[in-house]
Formats: sequence, structure tokens, C-alpha cells
Amino acid sequence: MNEKSRWLQLILPAAVLSAAVGAAWAMIALRPSSFPAPAEPPVPQVEVVEVQPQTLQMNVHSQGVVAPREAIDLIAQVSGKVEQMHPALVSGGFFKADELLATIDPRDYDYAIVATQAKIAEAKRVLINERAQAEQALSEWQALGQGEASDLALRKPQLAEAEAKLQAAAADLAKAKLDRSRCEIRAPFSGRVLSKQVGRGQFLQAGATIARIYANDIAEIRLPVGINELAFLDLPLGQAGRAAHWPAVTLSAEVAGQPQTWRGRIVRSEAELDSSSGQLFLVAQVEQPDHSRDGAAPLLSGLFVQAEIEGVARAGLYALPRSALNNLQQVKLIDAEQRLMFRDVEILRSEPGRVVVKSGLQTGDRVVVSEMPLPVAGMRVEAAPSQP
Repeated sequence: MNEKSRWLQLILPAAVLSAAVGAAWAMIALRPSSFPAPAEPPVPQVEVVEVQPQTLQMNVHSQGVVAPREAIDLIAQVSGKVEQMHPALVSGGFFKADELLATIDPRDYDYAIVATQAKIAEAKRVLINERAQAEQALSEWQALGQGEASDLALRKPQLAEAEAKLQAAAADLAKAKLDRSRCEIRAPFSGRVLSKQVGRGQFLQAGATIARIYANDIAEIRLPVGINELAFLDLPLGQAGRAAHWPAVTLSAEVAGQPQTWRGRIVRSEAELDSSSGQLFLVAQVEQPDHSRDGAAPLLSGLFVQAEIEGVARAGLYALPRSALNNLQQVKLIDAEQRLMFRDVEILRSEPGRVVVKSGLQTGDRVVVSEMPLPVAGMRVEAAPSQP
């Protein structure tokens, strides 16, 4: 083998290897990328409001059950058979003040009146006789001229006894007439019947319950209010003569599938806090609850109602939706560079639909009111006006 063949045997494999390495490097370097370059994350759009201080009415919400102002048991004060009953003496019936509701058989009491009148006539006869005898005894003693006479000689004890028996007979007559008047059972006030316990012809003992009735001129509702909520109400607690300054109250409930409202007024507070809840009960009154006004349904006794008590007005407050706060109760704001920031604020009051901020905000602050899944301080956002 000559010199040239030996050189070819040495150079040719090295050249082939170099060409293969270069081709492989070119294929790796020049191959298309299988993963695109990551895109910039989109800037989230948020709803923003520019806050302004406001004067807000700090109404207080509560709830309670409607009850009559006065409910009593109608009691028979004398015994006897029920002779007559008013047609309205049924559950739900209406009656007026002093209306005759039931009558007990009065004949026994009429007889007692006649018998007592006879006793009075007899007592008067005895008294007249004793007065005559007393005058005769005095005259006879004066005629004898034997000094000062004793009371017994002048029949003074007998005369006093006769006068006392006449007074007792007169008292018996008054008692008989009183019992006779109690045979007529009248309504002490205008109202309605809750329940009836007797029927016509039934014999009653004195003290038996005839019916349970209630006054329907005024309905009352006990409304529990927390101690902290009292700061938002103008209540004349412990002050006399300020009945006209108690706040108004609006009651609401659903009756027959329709929302209904009634207007009333707080008239007093109870004397002590409830020991179990630490709340103070305010008493609201609604006049003529059975009379519908402007198409509203009657305010029925036993109805559960929601109440909104008129509160005081406070200036310099900011009302925000609850979505304006994060989990740390901080307000979400947007600065001049369109970046998100958080600020601590002092919350005066939290309500079901909003929060009332007392301090920590300034006029013109842009507050984010829309929900954000993962808000991070410093992230860029795009502001959009909040929809009402």
C-alpha cells in the first residue's frame, strides 16, 4: 500500500465523523421549538367607585311578635245559669266597650233585693220606735229631776243598735244590687275574643272563666336591641316627659304571599336588660291594628314581624358594599399607577348589605368593589366604573 492510500485511511474516518457531528449539532440548533414563549398575564378588570363622605341614617333592625296591649280573662263574679250570650262572643268576634256579652239568670238576685228591702223597712220601723222610746225616757227622767241619767236609762244603746241594723240592711241592699248588676257581663274595652269557654244554659260558679278577650285599639311588639345598637338611637331612657321624642318604627311581614308594612312608634323601654341575651327590649305600638290602611292587611296578633327603628343621622361616613373588604377587613384601593393596595379602616357598623366606614378613607379614594379571586398588593389592574 502506497503513502497516499495510508493517508486516506486516516483522514477519511475523521472527516466523516466531523461531518456527522456537525450535522447533528445543526439539526439540534435549528429544530423548531415545541413550547411557545409564555404570554404576559392579562390585567384584571375591576369595578371601582370614588368615595365621598355622606350623612347616613343609622336605622336599627330588630324583630318581634305582635301582641295585644291588654288581654284578660272574662270572669263570672256571681254563680248562676248562663241565660243569654252575645253573637260576637265567639273566637275572633268583635265587640265594643261596655257591650253586653253574657247574662246570668238574675232571678235569685232579684229575690235577694226584695228580701233586703224588707229588712230595711223593718229596721226603719225599729229605729223609729227606739227614737220615740228614747225621747220618752229623756222626758220622764227630766220630770223626776234625779240628777244625771245613765245611757241605759235614756235607751242610747238600744237606739245605736237600731241605727246600726238599718245601716247593715242598707249595705245588704247595696250588695244585693251589686250582685244583680254582675249578672250582666259587659266588655271593659273594645276588642276581640280569643277563645270562649262556656255556652248558653251552662251553670257557672263564681270565678269561672267565660272567655279570653283582648283590646284591639293598640298592638304592641317587644323588640330586642343590643347594647351597642343603642348608640344609634335617640332614646329618652330614664327621662320623663319626652314621649313625643321616641323614634318611629316600620314593621314588615309577608301576609298571604304579599309583603306588607305598618307604621308605629317606640313608646317605652323595659326596666331591665334580658339576663340571657344582654339585650334591652323596646316596646313599639301600632294604633288600630285591625283596620287596614291603603290596602295593607290588618296587623294580626301573633304575627312575626321585622322592624326597622329610625336611628340618628351621622355625617362624614362612607357606605361600601361588603365586597370592598378583604378577609382581613381591609379596603381594596387603586393608586395613581393603577396598582392594587390595601388600607386599614375603622368600621362603625356592619350591616347585611353594606359596611359603614367611620375613618381611614379620604374624599376621592378609588375603592375596588368587585370580587377578586386572589388580590395581591401591587398587582396591576384596570379600573372600570361600578354599575349601580
